[in-house]
Amino acid sequence: MANDPPETTMDAALRELFHHDDRVPFVYWREYTGTDTTVPLTGAVAVLAFVTGLSHFSQGDLAFGGPLAPVLPAESATVVPFGAVLLAFVLGGLAVGLRRRLRIAWYGTVLVLPLVVVLPLVTAEPTDVLLFVLSLGTFPLVVRNRTAFDQSLDLSPFQTAAIVAFVAGQAYGTIGAYRLRNFYTGIETWTDAFYYIVVTGTTVGYGDATPTSQGAKLFTLSAIVISTGTFAVASGSLIIPTIESRVSAAFGTMTASELALMDGHVVVLGYGDLTEPLVDELVATTDVVVVTPDADTASALGEDDVNVLTADPTDEDALLDARIDVASGVVAATSDDAQDTLAVLAAREVNPDVRIVAAATDHGHVGKLERVGADEVISPSVIVGRQLGQSVLGDADASAVEAEVAETETAGTDDADDEDTDEDGDTTVQP
Repeated sequence: MANDPPETTMDAALRELFHHDDRVPFVYWREYTGTDTTVPLTGAVAVLAFVTGLSHFSQGDLAFGGPLAPVLPAESATVVPFGAVLLAFVLGGLAVGLRRRLRIAWYGTVLVLPLVVVLPLVTAEPTDVLLFVLSLGTFPLVVRNRTAFDQSLDLSPFQTAAIVAFVAGQAYGTIGAYRLRNFYTGIETWTDAFYYIVVTGTTVGYGDATPTSQGAKLFTLSAIVISTGTFAVASGSLIIPTIESRVSAAFGTMTASELALMDGHVVVLGYGDLTEPLVDELVATTDVVVVTPDADTASALGEDDVNVLTADPTDEDALLDARIDVASGVVAATSDDAQDTLAVLAAREVNPDVRIVAAATDHGHVGKLERVGADEVISPSVIVGRQLGQSVLGDADASAVEAEVAETETAGTDDADDEDTDEDGDTTVQP
């Protein structure tokens, strides 16, 4: 106002300190509506749907009184109870996929959750109220966090072919059984045909649907072979790699099938304080395989989704297992110059053309590592010294620091060359 005294320096300082134009939210809603909340809620809906389905089974004859009950056919009375249990298992699997941020799991959840929401509108049971509220509240969160689920489901060509063959086998059996329904007892509808091929392909065979002609019997034989074979191959292609991966992860090593897919990657021999930031840098741009004999370190790397092989980095067989023959580069950094020397020798023996970069803990060992086959040797102590010099002297004197570092590297190499003499004092000529 006009009569107010002019603002002093202290007033300005207090206003800047305590007055904020931006509003501070009382509750940070994003902390409660992200993926860390969406995934557990989806799993909770699956558990609650399972409990609700069991509750429906326990009631015997269930009379539907919901608003959507009149639009459903009468046969749905026997489908809804076990349908809830079936949706629970499907949604549980989708929750696992959401935990891995799979895009296909997100699509499946968007399709299944509305079915769970509709279920209480059919039954209108008091026990379904919680399921209705929870599923209805979870669906917007799933849609809202759609961009977070962006990981693709990586299937090998064999797995894709096995799944396609299984689906084709089921379609062949269902369509064939329905077309030949006049030559079967117990097959009249598409549901009967699908039921028949499932119990036949799984070798259950209840005997309530049987062929009555020679052609139907031949078709049944073909359906048994195709359905059983494709089911075994498809399930094996999906289950066996998962078990193999879990067992290998427990021991901190890659599987043979995973190693066989590696090509053009970088092999890191050893793991320590020096290679930890190196691996973090490499995994963002290329495939990396770390070879380390430490099982605990390998297990920790496996949990961080880093490709790791628990083996001796100086063993040529281990390097072959790491596919060093098709690698684009090798890094030897075991924090032990003697181990690095043996690792470089082994890597050069296995792949004479691969580029090898080594880290010398002792600057005097730079020349030795170069002579045993390393294309480039880096001394961390020199790099740290260079950075310290540049920080202290500033950019104006950076060239002087570079010149001093170059002289130091030349001196270190010369000192290493002087050490290569025999007992008589004669200098050994190195290639």
